[in-house]
Amino acid sequence: MQQTVIPQLRITSAERSLSLYVDGLGFSVDWKHQFEPGFPLFLQLTRSGQTIFLTEHAGDCQVGGAVYFKVPDAPACHAEFAARGITATQPPTQTPWGTCEFVLTDPDGNRLRFASDL
Repeated sequence: MQQTVIPQLRITSAERSLSLYVDGLGFSVDWKHQFEPGFPLFLQLTRSGQTIFLTEHAGDCQVGGAVYFKVPDAPACHAEFAARGITATQPPTQTPWGTCEFVLTDPDGNRLRFASDL
């Protein structure tokens, strides 16, 4: 099924955030938009067919958001991130609703939850 909703997260520094999202989590930058040099950036990133928007625009949304990513194998995804030096805020845990989930927090406090069915 094609993704039909794109979550948008507020960031305060694209340079700092891209280090995590691209180098640490393996997202690719699809495109960037900036009205003029020095203006806030708006970016689209994709990883394994899952797309998100990151925005430096203060009026778009607030920092501290959350995104829930369904992945084929959360423990393997966690291990992949850990091998790149990324530390989970919450390690992989089995939930009462039948998933394995872990949480990462980006530099702006946005929570990224990765989950797979057991």
